[in-house]
Amino acid sequence: MSARAVMVLGTTSGAGKSFLATALARFYSNAGLRVAPFKAQNMSNNARVVEQGEIGSAQYFQALAARATPDVDMNPVLLKPESDCRSQLIVHGRRRDDWAKLAWHERARRVRPLALESLERLRASNEVLVIEGAGSPAEINLYGSDFVNMPIARAASAAAVLVCDIDRGGAFAHLYGTHQLLLPEDRKYIRGFVLNKFRGDQALLAPAPQRLRELTGVDTLGVLPLWRGHGLPEEDGIYDEQPTGSGLRIVIVAYPHISNHDEFAPLKRAPCSLTWARRPETLAAAELIILPGSKHVTADLEWLRQTGIAAAISAHAGAGKPVLAVCGGLQMLGGEIDDPQGVEGGHASGLALLPLLTRFEHDKRTVRGRYTFNQLTGFWSALQGINVDAYEIHHGMSRTAAAHFDLRPVLEPGLGWQFGQILAVYLHGLFENETLMRALFGEATPPLDQVFNGLAAFVEKHISSATLLSLLAVKDNDE
Repeated sequence: MSARAVMVLGTTSGAGKSFLATALARFYSNAGLRVAPFKAQNMSNNARVVEQGEIGSAQYFQALAARATPDVDMNPVLLKPESDCRSQLIVHGRRRDDWAKLAWHERARRVRPLALESLERLRASNEVLVIEGAGSPAEINLYGSDFVNMPIARAASAAAVLVCDIDRGGAFAHLYGTHQLLLPEDRKYIRGFVLNKFRGDQALLAPAPQRLRELTGVDTLGVLPLWRGHGLPEEDGIYDEQPTGSGLRIVIVAYPHISNHDEFAPLKRAPCSLTWARRPETLAAAELIILPGSKHVTADLEWLRQTGIAAAISAHAGAGKPVLAVCGGLQMLGGEIDDPQGVEGGHASGLALLPLLTRFEHDKRTVRGRYTFNQLTGFWSALQGINVDAYEIHHGMSRTAAAHFDLRPVLEPGLGWQFGQILAVYLHGLFENETLMRALFGEATPPLDQVFNGLAAFVEKHISSATLLSLLAVKDNDE
């Protein structure tokens, strides 16, 4: 078996590559084909735990859409930004500090063959690969070290579609310019253009698609309308400080190094009012504050203090209102943070709202499992006794500072505590559990499988199934 490959490239980051790739994974799976996703290198602080370590969340969800078991080969290289100039490097699911310190071009030279090995393993065990590119394939300053876009298209003989966010403006210039900046020998892999996030009358697009075809020889395969309520977690954060929805007023703190924010996507469809906060005044009306994970706890702690949000959180907790702190959020609410190996920048002092101490270890804990909540009271008593499927992904290990009557363990040792109305846990993915959503809100949000089927139906409505299946056909100029 050597899989046919369909590749989704974008004119820019945020054009809709992950969205379209996920939809295509479910479409081809619905056609009865054995499908797997692939992205040679992803840059994101949204990661999911698989058996061998961690991969980007986008490829995790694409695997589920393809009805495949998520695997490190599907995203062999993951960069997790820790600052504007530094990223943690994950290779085949595991942290590689030695290569992370290398210059960009040298690091690319090391990881490229590993990514190609993953690609070939997936091609050998599937009928279709849905491959996602990164950023733009026309970043000519990076051509020499790019192994994520056209080199992968060549290696897989992929039928590539180039997607553009038309809502940003300049769509046809983006498509034409990207096509023209590709090497002449690479242009043959572009089988079609897709206009994404369109609003308005499609008749107004003419004669641009025809003119674009005359200039490039490439057809516009379809126009996808803007769809805000699709239900797929966003890979790039959308932090709306205007409340969405109605009901329980939930505010999530959006610090600069927020991680795994995609786990809160189900709240967008729950009966609640959801807001993201980057200013202290946004927290004023909150009934529940959530502190999510962080890729750089010490830096985000400083940001909380500088912005005044730390004081707002303390006032909220002091008034006996509920707080949920997840992973890095838990560490920030505790006391001293010890980082002897400089995993996240050294020693820091937390907000002292929890009698917990944290120490960062060199080895990262990546575990997926089923967990049970116990000994919960007050607002959180609704979760008493429920089981959740969740995952851990953290360097920090926390323990009680001293015996404290009011601090109660609510999960397995070292994984969660309740202190007053603060629930602090190391578990990610809580809101992706139907039992938890029903306990808190009285109803569950649509399951992911329903979301994936909706994505496939949406794309098939605007790009014909015949066109999508034709991308699997071998062309004379395929290598």
